[in-house]
Amino acid sequence: TMGILEKIAEIEKEISRTQKNKATEYHLGLLKAKLAKYRAQLLEPSKSAGAKGEGFDVMKSGDARVALIGFPSVGKSTFLSLMTSTASEAASYEFTTLTCIPGVIEYKGANIQLLDLPGIIEGAAQGKGRGRQVIAVARTADVVIMIALLEKELESVGIRLNRTKPNIYFKPKKGGGLSYNSTVPLTQCSEKLVQLILHEYKIFNAEVLFREDCTPDDFIDVIVGNRVYMPCLYVYNKVDQISIEEVDRLARRPHSVVISCGMKLNLDYLLERLWEYLALICLYTKKRGGTHTHTHTHTHTTLASQFKYALVWGTSTKYSPQRVGLTHVMEHEDVIQIVKK
Repeated sequence: TMGILEKIAEIEKEISRTQKNKATEYHLGLLKAKLAKYRAQLLEPSKSAGAKGEGFDVMKSGDARVALIGFPSVGKSTFLSLMTSTASEAASYEFTTLTCIPGVIEYKGANIQLLDLPGIIEGAAQGKGRGRQVIAVARTADVVIMIALLEKELESVGIRLNRTKPNIYFKPKKGGGLSYNSTVPLTQCSEKLVQLILHEYKIFNAEVLFREDCTPDDFIDVIVGNRVYMPCLYVYNKVDQISIEEVDRLARRPHSVVISCGMKLNLDYLLERLWEYLALICLYTKKRGGTHTHTHTHTHTTLASQFKYALVWGTSTKYSPQRVGLTHVMEHEDVIQIVKK
């Protein structure tokens, strides 16, 4: 049989060949469902006896964990030592092909663990080398700092950046066929397409309720179910080496910060932004099992003073989103959006 990688490459080729129009949307939807299925298989831990390097797991310490991804080797150690109290050499965990260096940033009384994940995320998307373990660690982070644009690679391994979980209720059933409903007009996912995609996953009985106008990709994410949604800051280093116009253009992009490690420019601002991005998480870190109490208190002191109300999607509410106050207790997998005064 053809290897999974070849199958993935073929499907990707066909997707890029298929023109997007009404006539081809079912075909595209099915191709995407197949693609997601094969990619998930790539990332499953290998069954082979004594798969080496399963030990690549760094103890989670501190109040929050930030993953550094895709840093060109030049600025990496400088960035880590500037940002953290750990000299990077001292704390390196050696793995034959892989060094994962945790550093700790102390900020506003919280300890933030910085993990430098080597540039092998790129190979990971193809199931290469130690990629699986790196992804396993990346998935446990609270925020990603991306230094070099690798969204596509992260997308392909099920990590969704700066997006919330699609608002679709989906429950496979024992019988009764497909019950398909929506609370909003849908322009991208018809009942037929939903059914075709479900069949690709051998699901014939299910309850599906769209609460927003989602894409077929969103729906596939909900079926596959192991997606991780996390905030990401894009950090552009070496801004001292490009024109001021270019710096300005980068700085205005969403979720972006420009810095220079060499000249120690803008690092304080990066920390401030990182803290904001963490603050959103800390209010629902409960979904990661175990609450990070410290960060909770810090977050509350800064946020509580500006807190107006929050919108919550998930199982703790009667309807989604529901407007709640500070005392609302969140449940597993809930998503919250805070509205400040």
